[in-house]
Amino acid sequence: MNSFNQVKISRSALLHNYRICQQAAGGAAIMPLVKADGYGHGMIDCARVFAGQGAAAFGVAEAREGVELRAAGITQPILVLVGVIPDTLRSIVEAGLTPVVTDAAVLPELSRVAGMYETEVGLHIKLDAGMGRQGVLPAEFVRTVQRVRQLPYLRIDGVMAHFPMSDDRRSQNSALVLDTFLKTTRALADYGLDGCCLHLANSGGLFYVAGSRLDMVRSGIALYGYYPDGADGRKNAAPPLLQPAMRFVTRVIQVRTLEAGHGLGYCHQFTTTRLSRIAVLPVGYEDGYLRILSNRARVLIHGQRAPVVGRISMNLTLVDVTDLDQAVQPGEEVVLLGRQGDEEISADEIADWMGTISYEVLCLFGNLNARTMVE
Repeated sequence: MNSFNQVKISRSALLHNYRICQQAAGGAAIMPLVKADGYGHGMIDCARVFAGQGAAAFGVAEAREGVELRAAGITQPILVLVGVIPDTLRSIVEAGLTPVVTDAAVLPELSRVAGMYETEVGLHIKLDAGMGRQGVLPAEFVRTVQRVRQLPYLRIDGVMAHFPMSDDRRSQNSALVLDTFLKTTRALADYGLDGCCLHLANSGGLFYVAGSRLDMVRSGIALYGYYPDGADGRKNAAPPLLQPAMRFVTRVIQVRTLEAGHGLGYCHQFTTTRLSRIAVLPVGYEDGYLRILSNRARVLIHGQRAPVVGRISMNLTLVDVTDLDQAVQPGEEVVLLGRQGDEEISADEIADWMGTISYEVLCLFGNLNARTMVE
């Protein structure tokens, strides 16, 4: 039996977004990020869609995700982006994954494990060119390259870095990061490595930072239909626009008629001021529909907006449907995220209500609910 709460992922939207990213990338290869279960859209299903479009590689956070992709038949290079520790090295080598090295200290053990399997491991070095979060510092870069070349069974296939502010088109930071990255990686030529893959651009870099496409771009949020700078990005973008791929729906399970002065839900955070029709929805914070949305969010019923009233609980949410054009009945569809008729509620809008970003909304909804791929 299916849950009332369903996340539906549009294959056609994923394809549309991939083609937009491909066009923006020019001749650069595309590495879709499918970590966090494809930003809540389904890692394996999305990887298969993107592989069919010619994706050059895939990005995951942890080795276990890469192992799952290999088991699902994904043959492209899979980069383990968050870094590696000795405990994960065997799984990485066995599955033929590409480790992203953030610290030279792991290199001797990686070499030893690769030798156990009698295989050469191609790795990427992560350079901290200004992100300030993880990676080899520019002053350590040449020593790290030299250390890789000294150790058997290892080779350098690429160097990457990450933009911290590419979602801000006005920031000067991205130009500084790009400059640091390019200047630091020039040293590769001294070791005959000037042909290795350089990649820096995320979705923000792809769309907003000139000169950052390099050999490969790491598209993430854009593939799932959202701009890295949120609603402003969509407003300022030239067509064709990205298409949100996720839709989150539930059903009405009860409709109640209540007199004025009736307190609703925990702590009576909302009290009716008139004769009201209140629809009860079987969704709550267990499903990623967080309590912060109480008395803030809107949903779509009959293609019209209706306000969430009272405190959202673990499995129940109340909606005031008094002002809708026609009576609401149990069993009818309610859209929490996505389009119904001419109206749409986007992850950017929900993120604004929650005080966060679209990425978090998509991960919450997609990873906490039953999910299916639709055309």
